[in-house]
Parts: sequence; structure tokens; C-alpha cells
Amino acid sequence: MAPMTYVPSAAHWEVRPPAALGMRADMLQAAVAFHRSHESAWPRNFLTPDGRYIGVADEPEDSEVLGPVRPRENPNGLVVRRGYIAAEWGDTRRVDMSFSIAKSYLAVLAGLAVQRGLIGGLDEPVALTAIDDGFVSPHNAAVTWRHLLTQSSEWQGTLWGKPDSIDHNRDVGKSELGHATKGQPRPLRSPGTLWEYNDVRVNRLSLSLLQRFRRELPEVLREAVTDPIGASPDWQWHAYRGSWIDLDGRRLASVPGGSHWGGGLWMSSRDHARLGLLIHRCGQWGERRVLEASWIDEMLRPSALNPQYGLLWWLNTGRAQAPSAPASCYAARGAGSNVIWIDPEHDLVVVRWIDKASLDGFLALILESVTG
Repeated sequence: MAPMTYVPSAAHWEVRPPAALGMRADMLQAAVAFHRSHESAWPRNFLTPDGRYIGVADEPEDSEVLGPVRPRENPNGLVVRRGYIAAEWGDTRRVDMSFSIAKSYLAVLAGLAVQRGLIGGLDEPVALTAIDDGFVSPHNAAVTWRHLLTQSSEWQGTLWGKPDSIDHNRDVGKSELGHATKGQPRPLRSPGTLWEYNDVRVNRLSLSLLQRFRRELPEVLREAVTDPIGASPDWQWHAYRGSWIDLDGRRLASVPGGSHWGGGLWMSSRDHARLGLLIHRCGQWGERRVLEASWIDEMLRPSALNPQYGLLWWLNTGRAQAPSAPASCYAARGAGSNVIWIDPEHDLVVVRWIDKASLDGFLALILESVTG
């Protein structure tokens, strides 16, 4: 395999013929055609037939949408191999809602906090440096950064008007189209003993990171990550209407780790692919070290309670997420279903919207196109 040396500049991302990248053009085009014909099952305006926003479709009628929503348009995506664009279709520069892909960006920001000494370590209690009362109860005092990053915190409380119980008993395999039974309060477990996909707790992580950086997270991300890797300036990370705090005499917005209640990270497929390439390259971008390789390893280590999950990144442990792809693959995934899929064995980064049930078939076609 050719050395992984090429990185796109901010102004230009080189496109190479599939054959030059060890891929069959006909099979790659078959994968693209498959993607176009298997777009997300979610309505493009993100509204259910009765007019409700899809994120609250499985919640009580009075569950409020807290942030802006932007409809998506035609399918788009790209396949990157050895750093070069091998295939691209649709408007990959269009800024779209990313839903829970944002969680993986929070993991990147947590790594920056660790690198800068703002967090003493993953197993440090968040209460040690908390500047609000969110961790004063005996239950929450035991919550560590690792717990929050692995969705095992069992943090209890209400944040931005949403109680943690709204995501109790959530089944991410059924909730994409509002088909889950969730929100029924249950007895809390000790932090670190139960894995549960819970957006209130992820938003609590985001607020705690904001307090450690003492700066808005989009500002930190832009300065430390997206600008250095040449991403466009067009992406946005929308807060909720009321998710603001006063800190150091400034009014700062705390951004959510998804678009469950609107808002969230809005970014183009091209910019997501740059982030995917950075993670695939172990935090190195050309001559510049953006993230420590040790943090990438930490993010991709299977968590104790869910081997399909690392630190807010999805893994393919046991090939359970995508049977056609190597077990070493991993992804940033969001409802809808949008994805940044990374295959280190084949030097591939693939982005983004596709019907969730069709992801494996799409990846299988891409892998069939690889000749060497």
C-alpha cells in the first residue's frame, strides 16, 4: 500500500482515477448508484406525517424542539482512498445537519482538553473541577469523564429543560423512526455499570467541556482542528435557545452533542471527510500533529460495557455493525443515518447519508472495488 502522505490543502482536494488508487471504476460506480437508490429513510424535512420533528417523534406531545432545523436535499457522499478522492457525488459542500456525528467531535474536544491538562485523566471525577451544582449529589459525584464519554455515566438531572429520564430505556436500533419505547423512568444504576445512549448526558458532557475550556466549543474546534486540516469556514454548531451560561463575564453557548432536539453540528460531507482522514491518520495532518495518537487509540478502544462503542465512536467489533467490513473499522454515526466510516485496513474514508439498513451493502460494494 502506498504511504499515507498526501493530505488535501484548504483550497484543493485532488481527485484521482479509481485505477490509480487500486480500485475498479465500475464497481465503485455501482456503489455510488446503490447509495443514490438507498438514501436515508428519514423525510428530507425531518418532519413526521403529523408534522412533528423526527427527533421527538417517540416522546410526549409536549416534548419541545429547542434548536433550529434544516432540511436536507439530494443524497451526496464521497469515497476517499490514500487521501485522494476516488468518487464523489451530489453536493458534498452543502452544510447539513449531522445529528449524533457531533458526539464524535465532542470526543475529539475531550482529547484536546486532556492534551492541555484541563482534564487530569479519564478516570478523574468530573466533580473535581465542576463549577456548577451538576455533580454535587452523592450519585453524580462518582461520575468520571470516562463514564460520560462511554455513555455509562447514569448522570441524573435536568439540563436545558430535558430530564435524563427522557432517554431511559432507549434502544438506538429502534428509535431512528420513532419506533422505540423509551422515557419511562427506571431505578438508577451506579455510574459505570450500565450502557445507555442518552443525549441529556452527552449534553452534560458538552457543558462540562465548555467549562473546562472556558471558551465555546465551536471556537476551540475551529481553531485547533478544522482550520488546521483545511475544512471550510461554512460549518456551524447550533446551540439551543436557552443553552447559555455566564462565565468570566461572558455569555457562552453550550452546544448539544446531536440534533435530538434540533440544533447541533451542521457540516458538509467534505469537511466530515477531512475529520475522518485526520482520525485515520492518527491525528497527524501532513507535518502537523493535531491530536495525540494515544488519544485516537483511547477513543477507539472498546468500552467495558459495550464492545461496539469506544469514546463516542462506534466500532465494528466482531463485525457486528457491518459484517462485510473488517472488524477494525470504526465510525462517527448519526441518526438518519449519516456516517463517517473509516476502514484502516483498506485506507478508506467514506461519508455520509444512507439508509441505515443498507450501509453494509454499500460498504460491501466499495470493498469489492478494491483491487490492491
